[in-house]
Amino acid sequence: MIVLKAISVKNVKLKVLLIEDDAIEVMKLKRAIVKLELNHDLIEAKNGEEALKILKQDHIIPDVIFLDLNMPKINGLEFLKILKEDEVLKYIPTIILTTSNNRRDVLACYSTGVAGYIIKPLKYEDYVNKIKVTLDYWSMNELIKA
Repeated sequence: MIVLKAISVKNVKLKVLLIEDDAIEVMKLKRAIVKLELNHDLIEAKNGEEALKILKQDHIIPDVIFLDLNMPKINGLEFLKILKEDEVLKYIPTIILTTSNNRRDVLACYSTGVAGYIIKPLKYEDYVNKIKVTLDYWSMNELIKA
């Protein structure tokens, strides 16, 4: 008989960079993290340009990036290309969190090196579940420890 043990990831504290220009979406992710009783640090950037300034600060290297595609100044795909050209930053797992289910967007992101592509569901509970699964996965992934 095989006994499976649940792995507790609640004690793992991630630095999560959210790059999102919509204040409601920022609030939604914050609420989801609180609802899930996770103790992650959330760093916010309104666009790719602001995120690059944050990432150039030595003391701020996030464990995971949630990236929206449709933003002003530098859009999500442009930001992703810049990120993946940097010798240090290219290893940060970047997950697209968007409303776009356009096949070209999905393929362009994966060909650029995205770690995941999540379409924001309309129902809040579905959104919370997707965030939970994603953060749980990256909380136990060895790349975060490397």
